[in-house]
Order: sequence, then structure tokens, then C-alpha cells
Amino acid sequence: MQLVLCPKDAVRNGFSLKVEKAGLTLCVFNLEDSFYVTDDTCTHGPGSLSEGCILGDIVECNFHNGAFNIRTGAVEAPPCMAPLRTYPVRIIDEQVAIDVGDNATSSQSTGSTTA
Repeated sequence: MQLVLCPKDAVRNGFSLKVEKAGLTLCVFNLEDSFYVTDDTCTHGPGSLSEGCILGDIVECNFHNGAFNIRTGAVEAPPCMAPLRTYPVRIIDEQVAIDVGDNATSSQSTGSTTA
């Protein structure tokens, strides 16, 4: 199932946007005009990754400064131990959309693709 999250132009290059849809709280990242979507909540605590610091393809949680790779969800710095859930992204009519369900994973991101 595909879920449309936001227009591409709602997320500037090098920034992120928190999106709440269909019972999910997500973070949409724009890295050099490639889009990535992860859960917004840090796997270590209540931090919101959309409020974190983005350095290249790493996001640092604003709560305990743990970090994740935006593209893969892999842990990059403690105290985080569990990888971040990522979602396959598609660009549909200039909108960022994700595949939800069995295709979502905790260690994979496909970046943006055109449907």
C-alpha cells in the first residue's frame, strides 16, 4: 500500500519534516534531492528525529545525541542500539510517498524513485 506524505518542495535539501499519517509518525529527509523516510521517534528514547541535527546522511537525535544513518537506518552512535525503521520511497506526481506494510524494514532504504 502506498501512502502519500507531502509535496517534494515541502522538504528543503538538507532538512527534514515530521509527518503524521495513518497512525504513523514519520520523518521525511531530503538529501541532495533524494528522499528518505524513517520513523520519527528515536529507538533509544522519546527524541524526535525531525528535530535532530543532520550532518551529511547522519541524523543525530535531539534527546541523547545518538545517531542513525538516514539512508539505511543503521545505528551510527550510542546510546542507540536498535536500528531505525526505514520505508521504501516513491515520488508520485511531485509528492513523497512510501510503501507501507511488509516492504518497510529496519535496515533498508531505497531513497526516492519515480513511479
